[in-house]
Amino acid sequence: MVASKNMPPLPKNFGKVFWNNQFKVKIELPSIRKFGNLKGKTAIVTGANTGLGFESARQLLELGLSHLVVAVRSISKGKDAAAKLRDANSTATIDVWALDMESYESIQAFVRKCDIELSRIDYTILNAGLSAMAFNTVPPTGHEKTIQVNHLSPCLLTILLLPILKAKARAIGGSPVRITVVNSVTAHLCKFPNRNQRPLLPSFDDTKITPWDPEERYGVSKLLSQLFLVELAEHVNSDDVVINMVDPGLTKGTSLSRDAKGVIGVAAKAFFALAGRPVDRGAATYVDALLGHGKESHGCFLMNTEISPLATFFYTDDGEMATKQVWEETLKELSFAHAEEISGSMK
Repeated sequence: MVASKNMPPLPKNFGKVFWNNQFKVKIELPSIRKFGNLKGKTAIVTGANTGLGFESARQLLELGLSHLVVAVRSISKGKDAAAKLRDANSTATIDVWALDMESYESIQAFVRKCDIELSRIDYTILNAGLSAMAFNTVPPTGHEKTIQVNHLSPCLLTILLLPILKAKARAIGGSPVRITVVNSVTAHLCKFPNRNQRPLLPSFDDTKITPWDPEERYGVSKLLSQLFLVELAEHVNSDDVVINMVDPGLTKGTSLSRDAKGVIGVAAKAFFALAGRPVDRGAATYVDALLGHGKESHGCFLMNTEISPLATFFYTDDGEMATKQVWEETLKELSFAHAEEISGSMK
């Protein structure tokens, strides 16, 4: 099986890719026949109170999952979601834990709780994300919110979980544990005009350096995540932890574009209604990435339940330089949590 990084890039005519993804491909819903029974297994799903996170959690429970951790910013909304999720599996334990992806402190506290309170962690879906329509920074970090929530914070959460997942996996034996990080094919479409800015990451925090464009910013946040996670996978032994990324496709019925208002909001809603996949089909891509692929998917990008190419930018000379820059600057940003030391210990 060819890894994403070794594949030829996507065709230049993205219209054909989009048409195929949204109107020709049929995503199969998960079943015990296909993936087996998850009795005895534990999963964490971030942003599981709504949309794709909620539906993927529900599908895991239908497969017999014994323990689910619903990781959400709002405990009250998480509890409401948990009450509905129990209909999918009345015997499962469902915990609701606080996790705010705008707060490094919240992420660190969540990971400590995982280490102390969970005897095993088999599966993790990092789904929480946003597509902001207006420029805002996160006060504790000073970073633009989309870059913070879609790139920096998931990177911190992934890195901090790695040694815990490794230790728990080795304690119980068996196959490697899985982390699936939600990504997007929109990484293929961003222009990334500030690619040569040094330092790079702070350039997203200043609209004088990098003008605000909500569609561009969402795509580039996913591109940064791709570049970092492909490199991170090189530092992680896939016998312990398998890390992959998944594009759920354009999906209707989610809260991703919740900030869109007025004419833009109406247009977005109409477009999603026309071209979007149902939520259960989008969520099925999460479950497939988690359960349907083994070590061959380590460091890979999955689209339509298949290992697929990364963003075209990755394969260019600029992409090679940017990967190195994103890796180094992200680790520096997360140095307070000893991110570089942790990643270096995972081989």
